[in-house]
Amino acid sequence: RKLSSVTLQLLLHVTAAYFVFYFLFTLGLIIKKSLVLSYPSDALVCDIFLLFLLAALEFLHFYSGVKGNLTESETYVFGNLLLTGATILLTVYFLVWQSYVMRADVIISSVSLGLYGLDGVLAFSTLTRFARFVSLS
Repeated sequence: RKLSSVTLQLLLHVTAAYFVFYFLFTLGLIIKKSLVLSYPSDALVCDIFLLFLLAALEFLHFYSGVKGNLTESETYVFGNLLLTGATILLTVYFLVWQSYVMRADVIISSVSLGLYGLDGVLAFSTLTRFARFVSLS
């Protein structure tokens, strides 16, 4: 019996595709802000570092979600849930706490948070389905 979620799989791919846009757009905004505004150099380094950290976490988020869903592995799906939490925290940083927050930052980060929220809900429901099936077997 197949327990993997087609909806989760599609959403993971949509989230990954959107993240490519998010990453490039946010990097472009950081560069623009550093050229136009008086951007403290330590804050610039921090923002760029956190953006690349977010990219690494997004890669792991996508990998663990897809692998966990396709192999019906509770461990990978649980890891995906943990990574979803970490990516949400970093996205909130870019939404609220970075040095300069522009309207474009608010819009793209809000969309990203919505996608991560849906990812989390679907990953959690998939994880419970896997766990329920294992406990019934």
